[in-house]
Amino acid sequence: MSAPDEGLLLVAVVDLAPDAVDAGHRYEDAVLGLLGRHGGRLERRLHSTDERTEVHLIRFASRAGLAGFLADPDRLAQRAAIGDAAPTTRVIEVHDR
Repeated sequence: MSAPDEGLLLVAVVDLAPDAVDAGHRYEDAVLGLLGRHGGRLERRLHSTDERTEVHLIRFASRAGLAGFLADPDRLAQRAAIGDAAPTTRVIEVHDR
C-alpha cells in the first residue's frame, strides 16, 4: 500500500467492447477528464496495439477522492449513456518499490 503522504496509486486495465472501440475511447476521454475534481490525476495512459485495451496509471490524493470519482454524477451519466458498450475495468492498487 502507498504511504499516506503519497496518496493512492492505481492501475486500471480497461477492456473496450470489441464492437464499440471508438465509443470506449471517447468514454474514457470523458471520464478521465473528471479526475481532477476529486484530487486524482492520470499519470500514464497506454493503449494496446490493437486499440482494444487501455492501461491507466492513476494517483489520488486520498481514498475519499477515489470514492468521490466513482460516485461523480457526470461519470455515472457517461456510463449510463454508453450503455452496453461500456468498457469493463479491473482496478489494482499498487505501490512504488
